[in-house]
This record gives sequence, C-alpha cells and structure tokens, in this order.
Amino acid sequence: MLRHVPDDVRTPLEALFQLDSAMGDVVARATQPALGAAKLAWWRERLADLDRGKVPAEPKLKIAASSLLPNGIGGASLAELEDGWATLLEEEVDPGRVAARGSLLFQLSGQLLGGDDALLAEAGALHALVSVGRRGVPELLIHARGPATRLKAHRFARPLRPLTSLARFAARDLKAGAPFEPEGSPPRLAAMLRHRLTGRI
Repeated sequence: MLRHVPDDVRTPLEALFQLDSAMGDVVARATQPALGAAKLAWWRERLADLDRGKVPAEPKLKIAASSLLPNGIGGASLAELEDGWATLLEEEVDPGRVAARGSLLFQLSGQLLGGDDALLAEAGALHALVSVGRRGVPELLIHARGPATRLKAHRFARPLRPLTSLARFAARDLKAGAPFEPEGSPPRLAAMLRHRLTGRI
C-alpha cells in the first residue's frame, strides 16, 4: 500500500500504521491478558503525552511526533486506537470497538492523503474486522458483513485508493472465507489493481 502513495505522505502514513501495528503486536504476544493490557495502556498514555511535548526515546513514538503531529494528527487521536486492540484481551471481544479502531485508522489516513469520503469509516471498519477475524477471532467476520454491504457499488476517489485497497482485500476474504488466500498472492494483487482502476470495493 505504501508504495502507491505520494512520497511526501509515505513517512507519516507509515508511522501511523506502525503505531497501530505495534499495539497489535502487544496483543498477539500477550501470554497474560492483564500484562498485555498494561502494555497497551503504556502506549495509550505515551501517545497522549505527545500533545504535551513529551516524546519518549521509543523510535515509533519519535517518528510519530516528527511526522504526524505536524500534519495535524494529535496524540489524543492516536491514543484512541488502543481501545480497539484492548478489547481483544477481554473475555468477550466487542466488535464495535474493533470496527471503531479501523474507522479511526482510515479517517486519520485519509487526512494524510488529502481525501475525504463519507464511507471511509465503513472501509476502515471492514478492514479491521476482517483482518483481526482472519488472524484468530473468526466471529468478527459476521460483523464485517454490515460495512461490506454498505460499501457495495461505492466508488472511492483516486487519492484514497491505495488505502481503500485494504478494504478491497477484506471484502475478498469475507466473500471467500477460510482458508484465506495468502497475502501477496497473484489473485490478491490483481484485485488491488482492479481497485486502483475502478475505486470499487
């Protein structure tokens, strides 16, 4: 995805996704939910601190401070991503919170890409629900059907298509079901190219 965005956007967009991925890694590696929750809370608090000029030595946070804050994306907004990961450590996963994380991730990304679309939040929700669903929480796939239905026949503007190609992959996974096709497979790349041409999910 990052290879298809303008050079001046690539660094902040990569920083945004790396922050989100870092919190996802906490969940994936957590052997005890309480310990994982504490580590996520650390990320949430350090992200909120960025708005107060407190930048820890952690590399991802330093890059976020230098590339996201100047682009109008504050630490408080970034900290909200944590909640969508935190619910995965709870006894009962809340699909609404997972979807909200994806919506926020795409809205912030859209801000960086200079594009706006009323259904960008739905595309983010679809991506989040399916990407977590295919990685071990399959019940989330049921909840992905709503955003997928609302995105049918919608066409995203060209500047947003590198980002919304992730939602295109999610729609493809949702339709096919398990076993999911591998990341980077030729059919998957062909689907991305079609999305780049048409903008349709």
